[in-house]
Parts: sequence; C-alpha cells; structure tokens
Amino acid sequence: MDKLDIQKIRQDFPILNQYVNDEPLVYLDNAATTQKPNQVLACLNDYYHQDNANVHRGVHTLAERATREYEAAREKLRAFIKAKSSKEVLFTRGTTTGLNWVARFAEEVLQPGDEVLISIMEHHSNIIPWQEACRKTGAKLVYAYLKDGQLDMLDFESKINDKTKFVSLAHVSNVLGSVNPVKEAAALAHQHGAYMVVDGAQSAPHMSIDVQNLDCDFYALSGHKMLGPTGIGVLYGKEEILNQMSPVEFGGEMIDFVYEQEASWKELPWKFEAGTPNIAGAIALGAAVDYLENLGMDTIHAYEQDLVRYVLPKLQAIDGLQIYGSQDPSKHSAVIAFNLDGLHPHDVATALDYEGVAVRAGHHCAQPLINHLGISSAARASFYIYNTKEDCDKLIEAIIKAKEFFNGTLKIR
Repeated sequence: MDKLDIQKIRQDFPILNQYVNDEPLVYLDNAATTQKPNQVLACLNDYYHQDNANVHRGVHTLAERATREYEAAREKLRAFIKAKSSKEVLFTRGTTTGLNWVARFAEEVLQPGDEVLISIMEHHSNIIPWQEACRKTGAKLVYAYLKDGQLDMLDFESKINDKTKFVSLAHVSNVLGSVNPVKEAAALAHQHGAYMVVDGAQSAPHMSIDVQNLDCDFYALSGHKMLGPTGIGVLYGKEEILNQMSPVEFGGEMIDFVYEQEASWKELPWKFEAGTPNIAGAIALGAAVDYLENLGMDTIHAYEQDLVRYVLPKLQAIDGLQIYGSQDPSKHSAVIAFNLDGLHPHDVATALDYEGVAVRAGHHCAQPLINHLGISSAARASFYIYNTKEDCDKLIEAIIKAKEFFNGTLKIR
C-alpha cells in the first residue's frame, strides 16, 4: 500500500495537540465522531466569511457562488460513493435522517403480513424507524442473529422470503466491528423483490464505497464520522426509486409551483431538500471528501487494518478482558468493544480518561445487540487515520493500569 505520513496527517488536526488530565490526548472515539482537519475548518470559515448566501434562489454573485459550491459538493459525494447521478445524492442531517426517510417510504409500501428483515447488531437508527413503520402498517419486523461475532448468513437466508419487502443492514457494526456482506444480502433481497437499505455510517469513512457494485437501493452516511461537520449527511437512492418517493418535508425550495389547494415538486434531488439546507456543512463535507480521496480510501482501510492486527492480539493477551465480535483481526474493522471482568465500562472509560485516552462506554445505541450478548454495556475503542501504534500502546498501558487500580496486580496470560 501507499505509505501514509501519519505525523504529517496529525498536524492537520489541531485538536489532537492537547493534554487531558496532564496526559497527551489519545482520541479513540472515532466511531462516535471524528476530528476535523484544518482544511475542513478553513472551508467552514471561508464560506461564512466570503460566500454566505442562500442557494438556488438568488442571481447575485454571492448566491451564485454558494450554489456552485453546494452543488459541487454534491458531485464530490456522488463520485465518492460512485453513484450513477448526482440526482441520487440527497443531503440530510445524517444517517439517522436518511434511514428515517427510507422508513417513511416503507410506510407507503408495506401491508399487513409483509416483513422487514434487519440484524440484531443494528444501531437504534436502523431499528426504531422500522419498528414504527411496522407498527403503523401491520408489517412484521424480523431479526437475523449472529455466529462467531458476525452475521449468521444461514439464519439470514432462512428468514428472507417473498413476504420480505425491505432488508436493512449496517455495512459495518459500530459494536462488533464486523463487516456485513451487503452485496450478497442485496442479491438475496432482490431475488425476493425486496428493497436493500444500507447503514453506511461506519463504512463510508473507512473503505472505498461503490453503491452500484453493492447494488443497494439506499445507502445512508454521516459527515461527522468522516472528518466533516456535524448536522450533514447523505442519503443515496436509486433514481427510479427516489422518483416514486414522496417528499418528507414540505416548504420552500422543494416546490415547482404552488397553487391555492395543491403543489407540484421540483425534480431530484431538490424535491427532498425543503428549506434552507446546511450549506456550509455540505461544502465542508465536500472538503472532507477531498481530504480522504487525497489519501486514498484503500490506503486508509489498509492502514487501519494494520492497526487492528497490531492492537487486537495485545488486547486478547490481557487476562479478564472480553472482546466482542470476531477474534480474527482480518474479520474485524477498527472498532473494538470490550469489557474487563468485574469492572463497569463507565469506570474503565473514566480510568482511561485519567490517562488521556478517550474511549466510549455504554450500550452504543445498540441495546438489542447488547442484550443479545448478555451484557448491560461495554467500552469501545475505535481508530482512524490519525491514530498510531503508539496510541495503541497507550490504550493497552491505560487498561492495565485501570485493572491494577481496581483489582490489584494484573496477570498476562
């Protein structure tokens, strides 16, 4: 692979150059949100200082510049996920919004007795909208379960049938770190006439995405998990399906013409983008895509997998530490959830924070999975392109210190 200059990359992230509890910050909560490089921060600043105007509505210079930059960002996202047309790229608030929009469409499609198939590892954003859609329509929500910390494809295949109208899966689990075979799932879904929906929140930042190759009908992502600002994301949908969908929000910008008693909508993608959009966020997300593409998504993925191969065996060697998901580094993304015997994850996370190591603790918005695993919560370390093997070592050192503090001398098996 092309070698990344990690120290040079880290210089682009000023937030990393600080101390937490008198220790250098080691930020390992990237599955929750990533830090922003100077290039993205500068983009936000430049927009508000130089180009702040509403899009699509004005003919003055600032409005034209803002519109040009906003639509250029849409084209960058189209190329990033390899969609066929920019008409298929809808700007949203994030993955949650995108999945809710799809579930709203499902309410127009589902009938009593129909089924929606998801997995037990889904984020709440890919569970609750489907619960609501099924509750409103009389459809049934069906779960596929796990085998060896990954999606059990035999179970999945046994539960998809001609009653299945939607299949919705996380591309990468935000707890287990497993990569789901969404292309294979899409083929099975389409054999039964079902729509395939992909939660790409944890995959778009870390690997090359080709929605046409995956043949998914919908794919949702969040900008803040891929170096972009909060409050901006993308919902991809196949053009022919988006043309069938009703808008979710109504108002200015998304209309073609308004009469006293009815209205008509603009063409794609604008019929879904009512009101003033997050213009600065979209443009800055485009800058984040530029940054990632400059590094190369395949290179990023290979670097992260190298970190996993380095740190996972070190974690596995700690006595009393339970890792969730596959124990095989080749089947594990850069998300590692774990627990220490006898310690609450919040205590572990607090102890790590004393050492300057930021991890997440809790149910990770995946309570059905957490319950299925027979635990109440877990700690989670998640890595990105600015993390180093030294960060991995600091994580191991901090866990050992926490174990010694709470339980006495640690034994390494």
